[in-house]
Amino acid sequence: MLRALDLTIRRRIDSLVAGEHRAPALGTGTELAQVRPYQLGDDVRQIDWAVTARMREPHVRIHVAERTLTTWLLLDTSPSMTFGTADRRKADVAEGAAIAIGHVATRQGNRLGVLPFGGEERIPRRPRQGRSGLLSLQLALRAERAPDGGGATSIGDALTRAGRLARQRGLVVIVSDFRGPRDWQKPLLQLLNRHHVIAIEVRDPREQELPAVGDLWLVDPETGRQLRVDTNSPRLRKRFAARAEAERAALAAELQRSRVEHIVLSTAGDWLHELVRHLNRRRRSR
Repeated sequence: MLRALDLTIRRRIDSLVAGEHRAPALGTGTELAQVRPYQLGDDVRQIDWAVTARMREPHVRIHVAERTLTTWLLLDTSPSMTFGTADRRKADVAEGAAIAIGHVATRQGNRLGVLPFGGEERIPRRPRQGRSGLLSLQLALRAERAPDGGGATSIGDALTRAGRLARQRGLVVIVSDFRGPRDWQKPLLQLLNRHHVIAIEVRDPREQELPAVGDLWLVDPETGRQLRVDTNSPRLRKRFAARAEAERAALAAELQRSRVEHIVLSTAGDWLHELVRHLNRRRRSR
């Protein structure tokens, strides 16, 4: 199943996504670009002491940025991702988005690392180049298909771990439904100090509105909490929709304040087209 999904997404990604990653002209690297006078805010570790002594004023070394981009993919595998009432489950969309990001992230020798999270602590897969990076991603997805009891989601813990693992400046992509405690604001800001972050939110239509189907038992798959509701009540359905919309709007506002790129994918419709549309728009704006 994963091989077939990989092949389908690879063909569509190659035909729809334009261009490759391009590193900035200057940055952290090994090739020297220039030596110039020290300016306020420059890293003192880049001071060239030989030139400084010769010119009698501080000078710093500026390097050509490394051409390889390291991407860390944070994949939510918590029990809430198994929910789905439309064309597919949220976990299916998340896996597909992970493979699509993997194909884009491993082009031109760029590296991809994978950090699954949700419930018990997961083993990260170190960044690898090209097909090795994609193979590592596929192995991670295959391992996460096996049930392990799950548990509550902590995006904050995942971001903290990613901050420790991702030492080289790069890209961090979070694929999650962003359900659970808002414990991620502080670690997200810390991560943004060194990395560009993209948040891919996966939604299901039934999380935003209830159908009129009589009495229902609603169960939180991560905590086991149960609640009985009468969905025939127009007032209840209206309140539910309003609260759900407000909660998602607050999430979007928080990500926007943090200057995080926010992509919303749904279990209904062509999620890959929406993802590719955003990637191409991001490419044109760079």
